[in-house]
Amino acid sequence: QLVESGGGLVQAGGSLRLNCAASGRAFSSYVMGWFRQAAGKEREFVAGIWSGGNIHYADSVKGRFTISRDNAKNTVYLQMNSLKTEDTAIYYCAAAHDTRYGDTYYWSLSAAYAYWGQGTQVTVSS
Repeated sequence: QLVESGGGLVQAGGSLRLNCAASGRAFSSYVMGWFRQAAGKEREFVAGIWSGGNIHYADSVKGRFTISRDNAKNTVYLQMNSLKTEDTAIYYCAAAHDTRYGDTYYWSLSAAYAYWGQGTQVTVSS
């Protein structure tokens, strides 16, 4: 089970940190990803972190967002800085067994993930 928190309303240029708490065992062996879905658009990849700690970002968030994980707390984070109005979306946490280590394209696909949180709304105002 994945539970996101930390969403909210923020002005452009501001920051938010999203949290995703996972239940169950072997959290450290999972690939963890963040996706987002804006109104009227398809769900898109934001960032992913491998079981070994390698990280991959969508080009649209590079340099502004940082994904990290704390395996002792079964939690993955998404620090979002310099937020833009186009970052407004529902943000979802996702998890999957790390069966294709280092395959950045594969892990950017929502279909690769077996487990999903309920989502948390992020709204960036101008």
